[in-house]
Amino acid sequence: MHSVKRNKRVTSWHVIGAQLAALRRAAGFTQASLADRLCVGEDTIASIEQGRRPLQADFAAQLDELLDTKGVLGIAVAKVPQRERFPAFVQDFVEYEQEAVTLLSYQNQVVPGLLQTEDYARFLFSCLYPPIEEDEVEEWVTARLGRQALLGRRPRPMLHFVLEESILRSRIGDRTVLRDQIQHLRRCMELPFLGLQIMPMMLPKHAGLAGPMVLLETPDHDHMAYIEGQRVSYLHEDPDDVSVLQQMYGMLRSQALSVENSARLLDDLLGES
Repeated sequence: MHSVKRNKRVTSWHVIGAQLAALRRAAGFTQASLADRLCVGEDTIASIEQGRRPLQADFAAQLDELLDTKGVLGIAVAKVPQRERFPAFVQDFVEYEQEAVTLLSYQNQVVPGLLQTEDYARFLFSCLYPPIEEDEVEEWVTARLGRQALLGRRPRPMLHFVLEESILRSRIGDRTVLRDQIQHLRRCMELPFLGLQIMPMMLPKHAGLAGPMVLLETPDHDHMAYIEGQRVSYLHEDPDDVSVLQQMYGMLRSQALSVENSARLLDDLLGES
């Protein structure tokens, strides 16, 4: 098998978009005339109908009222599976993540989603550009926190994380939010199935300069790797590709601080703040 680009798929948003297009035409509206009635851009209607933009619940209610569709669109939005409330390019990964037997994660910019506090997640989404609407931020925060059910799953997954020290020393955002996040990481380290190591900032050589990665083992003991960049993501399934990334992760673990020293560093950071 070869690495597969997973950001083209039919989702509930495509189905809802097709429904909206059919209902709009049946009501005698063009995209332009519907946009004018709702005081939005024509591209907004086009994006929703093409499944590129999720239909928000409040906007679905407005459409149902204008098109006299008796709540059809609102019901459809409410029935969207939780995993599809993530951006399209991470949906496949989330599905595998929730079933993983083993998960290894290296992050160099932010705390990984599975370990984020609510306030930290909300802050990260507020940094997106172009900005997203407030109701979208709340939906995405809810979805991200929902992923953390993995930590309470039976049977327990085996989890390991390598985080850059610079993430924890960042001056971006509210210091209280970061302190609460560091406290949460310290508590997570007490979980018997979770390992956390910090990659020190002063390091002569670094195996992770190519960027973040997540390695997964499925219940069938298949191994894959997830790599995410700017508006694109890949789920690598080719054994050769995955093997290279596993070797890289192994080197990262050897270069990072031990679990004990990582815990001490978190304690020191909490003492400084």
